Amino acid sequence: MYWNPVVEKMSKSELKELQERKLRQTVEFAYRYSEFYRKLYDQAGVKPDDIKSLEDLEKLPFVKKQDLRDNYPYGMFAVPLKDVVRIHASSGTTGKPTVTGYTYSDLELWTESLARGLYAAGVRKEDIVQNAYGYGLFTGGLGFHYAAEKIGATVIPASSGNTQRQIELMRDLGTTVICCTPSYMIYLAEYAEKMGVSLQNDTKLRMGFFGAEPWSEETRKRIEEKTGIDAINVYGTSEISGPVVTECHEKAGIHFWSDIFIIEVIDPETGERLGEGEKGELVVTVLGKEALPMIRWRTGDITAIIEEKCNCGRWHPRIERIVGRADDMFIVRGVNVFPSQVEYALMQVKEVSEHYQIVLERDEAGLDVMTVLVEINPEYKDKVSYEAVQKKVTETLKSYLNVTPKVEVVEPETLPRFEGKAKRVIDKRKV
Repeated sequence: MYWNPVVEKMSKSELKELQERKLRQTVEFAYRYSEFYRKLYDQAGVKPDDIKSLEDLEKLPFVKKQDLRDNYPYGMFAVPLKDVVRIHASSGTTGKPTVTGYTYSDLELWTESLARGLYAAGVRKEDIVQNAYGYGLFTGGLGFHYAAEKIGATVIPASSGNTQRQIELMRDLGTTVICCTPSYMIYLAEYAEKMGVSLQNDTKLRMGFFGAEPWSEETRKRIEEKTGIDAINVYGTSEISGPVVTECHEKAGIHFWSDIFIIEVIDPETGERLGEGEKGELVVTVLGKEALPMIRWRTGDITAIIEEKCNCGRWHPRIERIVGRADDMFIVRGVNVFPSQVEYALMQVKEVSEHYQIVLERDEAGLDVMTVLVEINPEYKDKVSYEAVQKKVTETLKSYLNVTPKVEVVEPETLPRFEGKAKRVIDKRKV
């Protein structure tokens, strides 16, 4: 049941000693080779020699997403570009992506972490893994691909979409493990029924790894009842290397490997560190990350830490299911979207005014639907067709957001006006 038994079976005290040694090395490396971290720590009046134990971690300032945007594209890198073997990127609130780079060692670290998680949940060499996460700049597809291959499993790089083909592949190729978003898994099950295919009876599917969007225990139960599989929770952010950690077979919290990560939970308002079981914002430090060190990275995700030993026998700490965001970001079909991204994109279209509204719902298939309502610019009201404006806005939003919303173009002065803070997002989804 252990992919790396030497590390996974370590005691709590052994793990702490290992973490402290790696933390000192990580801070020293970042300070020496990253101009960003050197300036950050100098301004905070802290030197690498000040970090001797895990308790000293609180002396270090947090790193936020805005830091990545402010240093776009390579300003936070700690290695020359000739040592970077891969680039991933995700959209930012200004329309600029946040860029993450990886050395060969970084990719090995990422793959090792996720391979442990897949193995702890039950994936084995004999499995056939159908990867329906997107491949490309999004980190999900390649993360699962290499981790499953490292275990020795057979990987079907199906990527996202093409639902009928996904189901045919499951049935014809003997898929045993599926990797995708939870909402897409629900859709796959319902689409299969329309095709006359029972995932439970007509395929060999036994397990699924689901993440990239919030989902509840109730959704897990629905997936498991519909399909007969074990539904496993996954966590990661592109900044810490995409999907990196999962639940074990106990399904009692997501394990963070202590030799690779240090996790904290803080009050999102004050930054004060919270105790075990207290809900707050997750902060992650990645030990040994080279190209883009991540030390005290504020993820924006709300959860709590479980320190006690898991029934699986591991002392590596766990986090509870993510309950929401610390900011105003929302997720649509696995894609992170900020209202300001929508606004930035809309302002590139001169035919619409500055007034808009975002409505989030779930359709009958359980998939997220984002509708963007925009007002026609009065100057263009009689000069262009609403259909042409709708098409232009849709294409623009898709380009900036990497997700295709529904767009409704309405008459001027149709949408609400606000004297105080505008309520741009109406979220009607029941997560």
